[in-house]
Amino acid sequence: MAGGFFFQAFTYFAAAVVAVPVAKRLGLGSVLGYLLAGVFIGPFALGLVGSEGEDVMHFAEFGVVLMLFLVGLELEPSLLWRMRVPVLGLGGLQVALTAALFMGLGLAFGLPWQQALAVGLILALSSTAIVLQTLAEKGWMGTGGGRSSFAVLLFQDIAVIPMLAVMPLLATMSDSTEAAGKDDAYHDSHHGGGVNPFADWIAHQPGWVNTLFVIGMVVAIIVAGRYLLRPVLRIIARTHVRETFTAFALLLVIGIALIMNWLGVSPALGTFLAGVVLANSEYRHELESDIEPFKGILLGVFFIAVGAAIDFSLIVAQPVVVTLIVIGLIVVKAAILFVVGSLGKLAMSQRLLFTLALAQGGEFAFVLLGFALSSGVMGGDIVQLLTVSVALTMGLTPLILIAEEKLIRPRFAAPQPESRPMDEIDESAPVILAGFGRFGNYVGRLLRSQNIPVTVIDSDPDHIDFLRKIGIKAYFGDVCRHDLLESAGAKEAKILILALENAEKSQELIELVKRHFPNLKIFARAVDRPHLYELIRGDADYAVHQHGGSAIRLATEVMKELGFRANRAERAGRWFLNYDREMSAALAEIHSSDEKSYLSQVRQRVDELEAQFAQDARMPMDTVGGAWDNTALRKGVAGDE
Repeated sequence: MAGGFFFQAFTYFAAAVVAVPVAKRLGLGSVLGYLLAGVFIGPFALGLVGSEGEDVMHFAEFGVVLMLFLVGLELEPSLLWRMRVPVLGLGGLQVALTAALFMGLGLAFGLPWQQALAVGLILALSSTAIVLQTLAEKGWMGTGGGRSSFAVLLFQDIAVIPMLAVMPLLATMSDSTEAAGKDDAYHDSHHGGGVNPFADWIAHQPGWVNTLFVIGMVVAIIVAGRYLLRPVLRIIARTHVRETFTAFALLLVIGIALIMNWLGVSPALGTFLAGVVLANSEYRHELESDIEPFKGILLGVFFIAVGAAIDFSLIVAQPVVVTLIVIGLIVVKAAILFVVGSLGKLAMSQRLLFTLALAQGGEFAFVLLGFALSSGVMGGDIVQLLTVSVALTMGLTPLILIAEEKLIRPRFAAPQPESRPMDEIDESAPVILAGFGRFGNYVGRLLRSQNIPVTVIDSDPDHIDFLRKIGIKAYFGDVCRHDLLESAGAKEAKILILALENAEKSQELIELVKRHFPNLKIFARAVDRPHLYELIRGDADYAVHQHGGSAIRLATEVMKELGFRANRAERAGRWFLNYDREMSAALAEIHSSDEKSYLSQVRQRVDELEAQFAQDARMPMDTVGGAWDNTALRKGVAGDE
């Protein structure tokens, strides 16, 4: 058995290592490479894998679980709220229209309304794994079509929960007993039968009992995420043992997946919710970096398993039926998505991307089909037919997107530029400057004029090229990448200067540096006052408002022009700058927690500042101060010349 397991593992990974580079070289993308690898090693080609396919699929589905957890980590509740219109609007409309139309087609072909509704709901879903992986790989996530696709997929993933709850209810309304004899066997094999008494008990309860348990579990995840997981993560982080943090991250995901599986609900939905709850956690980026490698490997195995699971004997036995279902599924969904994209006011090129990216069945269809079979809603024949058809549409998706990119999109818009690889950094300096834009270039030029070595990193490739043309050595890359910072000599450097335009990126970088490079002192630029408070609370060693110095410089020149002596104007500017820095440090702690106290403190500080300047204005100018002010002398010398 051990030899068999290692042989199967070797086969899957060898197929991935060979197929993906070849597919990428041919411009087919990694997803299609994985799917083709699965077809070649599957029972209908080389036959290297086969009988264990279902077990591998269950194992590989954990890659989808990890992916949904990471998607949840990217969605702070505030962002989710801001996305409510596209998620509910585009996503809700797409699912409702697709389910209704496929239900109508099912009724037209003589299916009972319960089966027709189940088919409609199942085929309304698209493949989150394939679509997100392909969009991210090609750099399309930030486009209008990419964002709209993500919104629809998000709604679909959430909609799986009520769909799972509906299946047992449809079974109770159905007169069909075709699958009834299979219920117990299926529940035993898919819900832990004979292994866990709780799972056995849940598997045989009415649908409403299961629904109550699911709702209770959702509430428990939210409460535990807010009040239990963060303190535990904080304790584990203090050990400074990265392996322990990684182990806990996997333990968290596996534990939630296990519980949701016992309840008969897709584990991916539970972990997605846990990710959303932890999206505001200070350990979000650590969780992402620890889980990302496991997600990538398991998603690859999942795609290979999908390719290996395609039943070519069924395709050979019923080629016309399978072909009609596959074509019908893609065409009908594409037509509905095109209409939804039009209502969403997407440009034509982005509407086509949105339409063709989602015109397939999804991995959750496999879960729902199995659940429909176990509940007695559908019989085995229709489930097998739909399973093969959905798998084929998933396999065709990368080819459809290649055709969209190469043949269709050029007629409507210019192709998207390819992403530029990060530079290799071949120097080490005591100062690392992150961002060389409007603010950072002043800092970098001053330091270099004093012969202080600075490693400059910026994420704008055009700006990097311009800097190199004028003789400034700079590197292109994402400074929030741990490996890039390490190659830039962050372990030996003394100071990191944050001159980034993006406040979120700055905070992410501070968290990364504090965890992995505590030797670095952080000098940061704030884009506004709330960001300044955030930097102070985030333990930046020195933070300055991006407009503070230049604004005070301008004010002192205005004072001089109005007749103030230069020393008094300069003294007022320095005093104001120091006072503002002290005030910001004091107000940072209460800015976001107590608005009333914050406003009261601001008014008090303004009064103190005005009183101090009023007192300063009444002070007589001493002879030393007069001698220090050499403005008139300099003007006289200039006039003599």
